[in-house]
Amino acid sequence: MHIGEKQLKEFILDSGLVTTVDFETAEEEAKKKKIKVGDILVSRGKLSEDDLRRLQANILGIPFVDLRKAKIEFEVLSLIPEPIARNHNIVAFKKSDDSLEVAMLDVDDLRAIDFVKKKVGLKILPRLTDTKSIKSALLQYQKSLKAEFGDIIQKETASIKKIEVDAKDVKGEDLKKIAEDLPVVRIVDTLLKHAILQNASDIHIEPMERDLLIRYRIDGILHDAMVLPKDAASGITARIKVLSSLKLDEKRLPQDGRFKVDPDGQKVSFRVSILPTYFGEKTVLRLLKESSAKFTLEELGFHGEGLESIHYANRQKTGMVLASGPTGSGKTTTLYSLLDILNTADVNISTIEDPIEYQVPRINQTQVKPDIGFDFSNGLRTLVRQDPDIIMVGEIRDNETAGLAINAALTGHLVLSTLHTNSAAGAIPRLLDMEAEPFLLVSTLRVIIGQRLVRRLCPNREEKFLTKSEISQLEEVVDLERMMELLKKEKIISSKTTDWSKIPFFKAKESKECSDGYKGRLGIHEVLRVTDTIKELIIRGATTEEIEEQAKKEGMTTMIEDGIFKSVQGITTIEEVLRVISE
Repeated sequence: MHIGEKQLKEFILDSGLVTTVDFETAEEEAKKKKIKVGDILVSRGKLSEDDLRRLQANILGIPFVDLRKAKIEFEVLSLIPEPIARNHNIVAFKKSDDSLEVAMLDVDDLRAIDFVKKKVGLKILPRLTDTKSIKSALLQYQKSLKAEFGDIIQKETASIKKIEVDAKDVKGEDLKKIAEDLPVVRIVDTLLKHAILQNASDIHIEPMERDLLIRYRIDGILHDAMVLPKDAASGITARIKVLSSLKLDEKRLPQDGRFKVDPDGQKVSFRVSILPTYFGEKTVLRLLKESSAKFTLEELGFHGEGLESIHYANRQKTGMVLASGPTGSGKTTTLYSLLDILNTADVNISTIEDPIEYQVPRINQTQVKPDIGFDFSNGLRTLVRQDPDIIMVGEIRDNETAGLAINAALTGHLVLSTLHTNSAAGAIPRLLDMEAEPFLLVSTLRVIIGQRLVRRLCPNREEKFLTKSEISQLEEVVDLERMMELLKKEKIISSKTTDWSKIPFFKAKESKECSDGYKGRLGIHEVLRVTDTIKELIIRGATTEEIEEQAKKEGMTTMIEDGIFKSVQGITTIEEVLRVISE
């Protein structure tokens, strides 16, 4: 369904949305860059994507549908699985005996159309729509699923109550029967499905005195999802143990396992941890979406000199690149993104991990197994005999692993790893505490990344200005004069700005799409490049504060500064930055 540039020009100019001068300027740029003139007009803000789609619908003679206020029957909506609808921006909204009308942002997405046609066995009638319509329709999935989720739990837990088993007296074979019982299977499947749709990172299944509490961690914050009868606990735990191949009759010791599901073509791995507590076994499942592994450094939140320093480290053939931060701060995702850049045909990449969070083609990934004596240090010893160019060690936990990683970096390998410290500069004394020799550290360390994850603001944010008391509070944690210079240097604010009360910030605003005003997360970072002056400080045993101060003089933006930088840009809020920094 090709649209000629001449035809598009006539329609755009006739619409009055773009002036002739603006169109001709865009036309010249489109010829130079060899891209569509419509894309240039959208990127320059002369035309919105939705306006362009409406014009294209008119030219092609395809009906344009507005679904913003439409109530779609769930039976019709669910003909297209929610992940497919979200990934391909395609929604079923009207069904007849032999055809199905679907609203799309791109009617040339033949793959999506073909998938739906095969699934429903009906003639597919594509209709163009806009972004707001798609978002509105996708919300109806969530509302319907919440209702469906509640109904299933209510209905199936009633069935579980009929089983009336006391978890303490149930033997392995009986537990297996309960785990394979239809009500239990449906409850667990619904818990997993709902967590995936909510984009949760963890599921907590917590036995209380009288109830079973289900909580989801979404964007780093725990939310209550459901409270079930205590009777459901043994069946749900048994089902998860069966899925992850754990011992059903072992209730005294912790157990760890893993399983994978593939709902609607979206592969998701679940890392399972079961811990005995006073009221029963608590289960925590970590969701690892295989499609989430690939991010660019820019998408993760890196920019400016920090980004340049990482690219510098990636170009090195030897040395160490470390990502530091607390558990759940995105360190592993950062390392995978670096590996994705380094993963070319001319290098051999090997990893030793616990666990393997994402499977990456052309990378040799190894899982540690401490229960049989195969730990990071043993694995690393073997890896260096496998002729690797690049090695990733999941985490440096002890003296032996630290020593081996440093020796690998000294002997012609680029080593990537993570470390649990509060800041980038704090990684150096931590390594020294692991008995790493200072003269070896200065020979191997290239870059240390410190990071946290903050929640991302939704587009319908509200502008706000800081009060005098808020500015005073901010002054206690950051040098505002230096911060203002950084903002001016990156051209985020005018070079004439001198007053913090005149700089616009943003706050979260609740909406249908974002219940608390946030959706998704990104990193705030500090990237410490180990320069000659930093090396001198390491050799003479300088403190964390001295190393950080020198790095700031050499251009490093600290995590709190990067957080304020992103707050002024409207990506997150000051409150969110202070929350994660103080954790």
